[in-house]
Amino acid sequence: MSGRLEGKVALITGTGGGMGEAAAIKFAAEGALVIGCDLNDEANRATVAAVRAAGGAMTGMAPVDLGDPEAARAWVEAAAAEHGRIDVVFNNASTPKFAPMPDLSIEDWRFTVRNELDLVFYVTKFAWPFLAERGGVVISTASINAWIATREVGMTAHAATKGGVLAMSRVFATDGAAHGIRAVTISPGPVKTPGSMHFWSIPGAEEAITQVLLANRVGKPEDIASLAAFVASDEAEWITGVDIVIDGGLTAL
Repeated sequence: MSGRLEGKVALITGTGGGMGEAAAIKFAAEGALVIGCDLNDEANRATVAAVRAAGGAMTGMAPVDLGDPEAARAWVEAAAAEHGRIDVVFNNASTPKFAPMPDLSIEDWRFTVRNELDLVFYVTKFAWPFLAERGGVVISTASINAWIATREVGMTAHAATKGGVLAMSRVFATDGAAHGIRAVTISPGPVKTPGSMHFWSIPGAEEAITQVLLANRVGKPEDIASLAAFVASDEAEWITGVDIVIDGGLTAL
C-alpha cells in the first residue's frame, strides 16, 4: 500500500467514529501509520480493526480523555516513543454542549471549552517538539460556526471554541514557520456523523438543510477526511496559516 502519506506517522484524535474514523481509514489507505485515540474503547477498537482489515497500519488507545493535559501528554509521548517520530497531528476530537443564551450553564460552557479548545492546545503542545524535528503538520477541525451564527440551536459555546481554534491555529502557523511546521484548520458545514444524529433524526431536518446548500446533499465524514489527507501531504506544502471551509456551498449564499 502506498500513497501521498507514505511513511508518515499521523496522530488522529477521536477515531472512534465519524470524521475521526473516516480520517483514520483514509490516512492509512494513503500510506500513513495512524495512531488514534478516543474515549470509547469499543468504537476505537472497531476502527483499528477496519483499518487493518483494509491493509492499513493503525494502533489506538482508549479511553483517553484529551481534556486532561496529563492524559494528552501520555498519549502523544507514547506514540512518539513507539514510532520515533510524529509527522502529522489531526486535532479532530471535540464534544460541545448546546443551549441558547442565557440558558447556557456555566458548567456546559466550561465543558465545551475543555472538550473543544483545551484539548487542541494540549495535544499540539505536547506534539510540538516532535513535529519541529522534521517539519510536521497540525490540522485542527474548526467549524463554519466560527464564521456564521445559526438560529435556534444554541451555538454560543461551540462558536466561541471553534473561533478560538481558528485563532490558535494561525499562531501555530506563525510560531511553527521557523521549524517548518504548517498549521491549517478545516471548517466543516453540516456533516452527518454519529455525534449529530440527534439532529439528523428530526423529521425533515436533512431535507431542510439540503435546500440551503449548493451541493445536493449534506456532508459525509469521508468528505472531511479526504481534505485532511491532502492537507497533511507534501502536495499541500504551500498551505499554512489558513482555514479551509468545506460546507457544500452553504456560506456562499
